[in-house]
Amino acid sequence: MNNRRWLLAAIATTALLATAQPPTNPSDTTAAPKNQFSIDLQFLGRGEARYGGMPEAPVETNDEEGTESSVPTSNFVLSRTRLPIHFTRDWLEALVTPQHSGVWGQAGKGGFNLHEAWVKMTTRFGMFAQVGRVALNYDDERIIGSDDWAMASSSHDILRLGYEGHGHKAHVILAYNQNANVMAAGGSIYKDGGQPYKTMHTAWYHYDLPRFPLGASLLFMNIGMQSALENNPDRTWFQHLAGGYTSFTPKHWKAEGAYYKQFGKNEHGIKIDAWMASAKVTYLPTSRFSVTAGYDYLSGDKYFAVPTGHNIGMVLHDVIKGFSTVYGSHHQFYGAMDFFYVSAYHHGFTPGLQNAYIGGSFSPLKNMKVDASYHYFAIATDLTDMHKTLGHEIEFQAGYAISRDVSVSAGASFMWGGETMERLKRSTSKNSLRWGYITLVVTPRIFSTKW
Repeated sequence: MNNRRWLLAAIATTALLATAQPPTNPSDTTAAPKNQFSIDLQFLGRGEARYGGMPEAPVETNDEEGTESSVPTSNFVLSRTRLPIHFTRDWLEALVTPQHSGVWGQAGKGGFNLHEAWVKMTTRFGMFAQVGRVALNYDDERIIGSDDWAMASSSHDILRLGYEGHGHKAHVILAYNQNANVMAAGGSIYKDGGQPYKTMHTAWYHYDLPRFPLGASLLFMNIGMQSALENNPDRTWFQHLAGGYTSFTPKHWKAEGAYYKQFGKNEHGIKIDAWMASAKVTYLPTSRFSVTAGYDYLSGDKYFAVPTGHNIGMVLHDVIKGFSTVYGSHHQFYGAMDFFYVSAYHHGFTPGLQNAYIGGSFSPLKNMKVDASYHYFAIATDLTDMHKTLGHEIEFQAGYAISRDVSVSAGASFMWGGETMERLKRSTSKNSLRWGYITLVVTPRIFSTKW
């Protein structure tokens, strides 16, 4: 983003803050407390047992029949601890959330950072300004989400301006990232930083129809990526995303749909022409039971991708057709085993994805919920000597709230992969992919006061 745009953003923010604080009445001694302060504890621990649940390097074993490879079982425990510190006063709000996450026994004792650290100022007219590190969640979190399943989760260093009121929500997000080691030298190259992009400009608008169960959103993103070309490392390439999401929730039903188009150029300066579409329908005959069916389609490439300038593998790519899911909460969309868009294909190849699924949810007890689902996975492109079918996955999950502050959940997934899965993921365990987990979540409020 150039200096003029930043200047305009600063002027807009200043004008907004000038009207932020509402008028006060010094003689009003019966008003409710204006200051609220709280400290919470959020602990999440998850144990996982995995056999082929992610593509892992084969282990060579020798036996009487010769050498063969197999994928070993991997068992581990993950944990995350957060300490949200929250303050509100009239038009001012602030949140600071220190976070520690890692694997039990990890060298270096895991990672410690600030998951969120922001201040927010709101006017009496519904306008607001927020600045700092923010966990973003929009619509169904397919494109922008906090990805809370991952222990470290995700957040963005941004300035967000917006308006919310009368069924309308409009947000503008501005981000510009830099490395401290090149900042002092006046450099403009951003690599290996805390964010995956150098700049991000996002506009989001949502409207809920009055007296009718329909809501719709429009999203536009302009993402600036640092050039990966050795002969032009200072350049920023811009890739764009435009599309929308809608939900219709009449009695006992919920229908959702989304479409997004990607264009512009990637970090190698190659043109992008990709898209995705999704549809999902949920039937809720009672508050304790639901049935869901849906379909996702994400466009893909036809060739293996090994970026070296404008050359990818042995094929000169004029256009990249593989859709990027950008900064969404990927785990909840494309199968619990995270084979797709969390872990990459061999050599970063992106043949796209078709995901057809059906499932159900049941609450046998007041504080208990049980889910089961089936996924059919296929690639979106026609590859030479390969079938489109990747495999079939069955998932089971159950959760129980022991108390207001304590809950446990567990799940298991089984996948039967085909030859295409084996060749693209380089996994020899295509017919025996298994994964399971058990999670404990504890979220007590430690301290709270008002004055």
